[in-house]
Amino acid sequence: MKRTYSQHWKDYELIDAGNNKKLERWGKIITIRPDRNAYFTPILSEKEWKQKAQCEFVEATNNTGTWVSLKKDFPISETEIPNWQIAYKECVFNLKLTKFKHLGIFPEQQTNWEFIKNRIQKDGKFLNLFAYTGGASLVANTKGADVYHCDSVKQIISWAKLNMESSHQNGIHWVLDDALKFASKEVKRGKKYDGIIMDPPAFGIGAKKERWKIETKFPELVQLASKLISDKGFLIINTYSPKLKEEVIKNTVQKYFPKKNIEINKLSLKTTTGKILEYGELTRVY
Repeated sequence: MKRTYSQHWKDYELIDAGNNKKLERWGKIITIRPDRNAYFTPILSEKEWKQKAQCEFVEATNNTGTWVSLKKDFPISETEIPNWQIAYKECVFNLKLTKFKHLGIFPEQQTNWEFIKNRIQKDGKFLNLFAYTGGASLVANTKGADVYHCDSVKQIISWAKLNMESSHQNGIHWVLDDALKFASKEVKRGKKYDGIIMDPPAFGIGAKKERWKIETKFPELVQLASKLISDKGFLIINTYSPKLKEEVIKNTVQKYFPKKNIEINKLSLKTTTGKILEYGELTRVY
């Protein structure tokens, strides 16, 4: 499979990766986080990593853990959780250390932000499903698009709103809802979008304890998107499950978008030290 590479920018750098971890710079702060895709040997030594980084995330389970300070001038405690800002062009992101190892931005999405920026038109309708803290929403908003941002977690939408305000933007429509349910309602309402991005989790448990698996939900997501996309619209889907094979993705997307251009590549980032880290399948329909 071909790769689509995201790029570093002034406030973000993937310095090195390996031994199931990655070393990243966010503005002036450097972190060490787990990443199972970094199964290879890093270039820099563990000692060099520890010398560079302010903090490291230590896993307790596959999804949770704690942040440990590696520098005296970067204290971390239950009452003192560091937060700071970084920028991507006109967009400002508020970062903080979470117990899920995330900081509030997925920098591997940089290539999608540029794709959106180059394709969405002023006053075009844009839908961000599973929208998290709104990187794609902010980028589309800078182009003057009519942006709908849908996420099922209230605190995450509050975080996205803060990013909008810090970026001196306004006008994004905030939708607190299950992404599939909202998309279904939009189809019934006859809505059309000129651009859609969706970043569904590989698996999870819903509010009513219902199980989510991307390999079973993927066809429904693509079908709904096909009904919501305008004739000249585009669709971006990020998927992260090894159980959802490229062939299945390709056949499903071709079924619902027989007349569109389809690209399916590995979303990737290259470290400053030259290693390649993959982030799952990236599907683009346009």
